[in-house]
Amino acid sequence: MRHKLVSLGASRLRSLVWLLVLAAFGGAAITGGLDETHALDTIAAFALVFLLAVLAGLAAHRIYRHQAAVSRRVAAAAIALCDEICFVTDRHRRVAGASRGAAMVFGAAIAADMDTVFAGTLAEPARVFSQLTDTACGLAGPMDPAEATAGQYRFSLRTVSPDCLLWTCTPAQPSLDVPRLPVGLPAMIGDGQGAVLAANDALTDLLGETPTQISAILDASEVTDGKIAAVRTQAGLQDYLCSTFPAAGAEGDRIILLTRPAAMPPRAPEWDTIEDLPVPLLKVTEDGRLAASNREARKLLQIPASEGRRLADVLEGPGRPINDWLSEAVRGQGMHVSEFLRGRGENRETFVQVTLSAADTGDDRHLIAVLNDVTELKTLEAQFVQSQKMQAIGQLAGGVAHDFNNLLTAISGHCDLLLLRHDEGHQDYADLIQIHQNSNRAAGLVGQLLAFSRKQNLQLEIIDVRETLAHLTHLLNRLVGEKVRLTLEHDTLLGPIRADRRQLEQVLMNLVVNARDAMQGAGEIRVVTNNMTLASVMRKDRAEVPPGDYVVVNVIDKGCGIPPDKLTKIFEPFYTTKRTGEGTGLGLSTVYGIVKQTGGFVFVESELGKGTTFSLLFPQQKTDLPKAVGLPPAANAPQLGHPADGVVLLVEDEAPVRAFASRALRLKGYTVLEADCAEAALDMLAAGDLHVDVFVTDVIMPGMDGPTWVRQALGQRPETKVVFVSGYPEDAFEDGEEPISNAVFLPKPFSLNALTRTVQSQLLREPEDA
Repeated sequence: MRHKLVSLGASRLRSLVWLLVLAAFGGAAITGGLDETHALDTIAAFALVFLLAVLAGLAAHRIYRHQAAVSRRVAAAAIALCDEICFVTDRHRRVAGASRGAAMVFGAAIAADMDTVFAGTLAEPARVFSQLTDTACGLAGPMDPAEATAGQYRFSLRTVSPDCLLWTCTPAQPSLDVPRLPVGLPAMIGDGQGAVLAANDALTDLLGETPTQISAILDASEVTDGKIAAVRTQAGLQDYLCSTFPAAGAEGDRIILLTRPAAMPPRAPEWDTIEDLPVPLLKVTEDGRLAASNREARKLLQIPASEGRRLADVLEGPGRPINDWLSEAVRGQGMHVSEFLRGRGENRETFVQVTLSAADTGDDRHLIAVLNDVTELKTLEAQFVQSQKMQAIGQLAGGVAHDFNNLLTAISGHCDLLLLRHDEGHQDYADLIQIHQNSNRAAGLVGQLLAFSRKQNLQLEIIDVRETLAHLTHLLNRLVGEKVRLTLEHDTLLGPIRADRRQLEQVLMNLVVNARDAMQGAGEIRVVTNNMTLASVMRKDRAEVPPGDYVVVNVIDKGCGIPPDKLTKIFEPFYTTKRTGEGTGLGLSTVYGIVKQTGGFVFVESELGKGTTFSLLFPQQKTDLPKAVGLPPAANAPQLGHPADGVVLLVEDEAPVRAFASRALRLKGYTVLEADCAEAALDMLAAGDLHVDVFVTDVIMPGMDGPTWVRQALGQRPETKVVFVSGYPEDAFEDGEEPISNAVFLPKPFSLNALTRTVQSQLLREPEDA
């Protein structure tokens, strides 16, 4: 009975209902001849029978629907794990279930009915499926298949029950003609040797080119039917399901169909496949742990492995805790914004640019960090910042040095005036000489300060290194401190060299101070000089020293030494082995530049823990030394000499300097006209009958500068001689104009004798042609 109810069709149920209705009406007609009482009994009996028939029909229909639904659920469960393309529907082609193979191919396209599923594949799916359904439902046996070919597929339909249909879909056998390959899915035909015989447009668009070899497409040793393989697409490696079918060509030819369901998650990084990539990559968890790394990342961070480490263990944060930055990136904030991080520990000299991207593969939510070594960039940046600082310091030093030179000119000048009135027997004479000598020493220090502010031309002269060191001994002892002993050892026959005296003093000071720092404030520094003759070329530290006679200056310390890997960098500008704030990185580079400008050589030998020796080689000069620079105290005193005559126009904005210079020139016998600015000087010269022999003017003054007003004045007085004075070096005032004729330069601070001698020499000088 249950089997009959299950197999009962809807048409038979409807026929039964109509039969019962007709029976009810027929009964009513029969009772037409009965009396009223019998007629009512008869109608009631027919109504009861009719009601019982309806209830029975409804129960049968409910059992039928329930059994049909159960049949569809059972069939759907049976095909769920099938790799073939299968569907379970009712007789109206409504989808009740699909196989794994169907989900792989159609993915989210599996809709409510078969017509919609194949709408993008078949031209008229409703017509094809209606004919196939009618054929299958009209067959005698419930499991006899009805088959049809439409488009690129062959369909097989079986009736599990009157309202439970099983559909099987397989690709039809195509020829080698490319248009007959599946249109919507990437597909190709390959031979047994791995060559691609044909490819459809979908595959060409996916790859960005027409393939020729299967191995160039799939990141796998072989194609396996029903397995997922990585495909090298235009967008990188992507996972696709491979399906293979025999092709209608030569034996061994096969169709390879690639399907990628829309629901498939994005491909997660395979760290074993990116191990050899040239880009440093890290996999970082939400809490900052290093889950994986490739070879380039470990090499950059100088770690043997990433396991057991955190990102904060190898890199310093961007001005805030690294975990705060990572948390923001996990939440999608600030991703793809690079941060510059610094290595930790022994890796502190490494700077890394880190860019984070969030990756989510189900429960494994993490960050992908792309690293970029920016150590060289940060070094250049630091050098640029340091150069900006040094430029600002140089400008400040230049201004300070100019003002100091004015003060020193006034101090030493008035000291000279006092010395004119005191002889050696006076009780104040020794004090005045001390003032004079210390002001000269201060002038030398200011000159060294000016060397940092702007480039100075070398003023080469014949120098005895022993004398230079003797003059520097007092200053060097002050620089090294009380706990460091400075020892000088000279060759008695040491030859002369040709160099700039002030810059040579700067070289020696830099080397001695560097040695002091290496010994950490205690020990002995030896400065040893000797002659050396080279009979042949000496090759050392990538330099070639030609044969000849040289003067060697060795600065030797017993300090900490210099590591071998840093020896080749110590002469580079801005490179220093000292901590931040303890060195500018300019000392040794300045030494190198000055020595090379002089035609010399610099070599260094060092051993960790034992000390360092800097060797300076200067070409020896074959000439007699001049008399020692620096006169005895009696000779240092200014001499009045014979009176002179002439008119001097003195233009100086600094009142103390102007007062000293005017008194010095008047004592010499000159007539002195004073002006505190260029404008005042031009006003005085406006009187045509005023005779002036020499202009003595400062270069830098408020308002009009010295060269400018002198050019205007020489337009009317071309025969007038000019003496420019300034605390800046002479080459600092080149303004692109033609040099002024009949002009000389006297640097500040100048002495009384230097001023008067310069003015007198100008008066005696023959005029130059304009």
